[in-house]
Amino acid sequence: MQIKVFSTPTCPYCKLVKEYFKEKGLTFDDIDVAADGDAAEEMVKISGQMGVPVIEIDGQIIVGWNKGALDELINKRAEKVAG
Repeated sequence: MQIKVFSTPTCPYCKLVKEYFKEKGLTFDDIDVAADGDAAEEMVKISGQMGVPVIEIDGQIIVGWNKGALDELINKRAEKVAG
């Protein structure tokens, strides 16, 4: 499972997302869009959003801290791998 978290260092919701993935034992790429202009452009291109966090899981986009959507997507991905 490929996970990218587009975030900024001061965003509290970004911290929640990263803690969530750590608790689940999932590895992810943490992309600081405040420090990387190209990454910020990529984030806007894939999500249409300027706000963070933007999470990309195997090409699927979730905008913001949405535990229910994250659980659902991760469980679907896990079922595909197991099934």
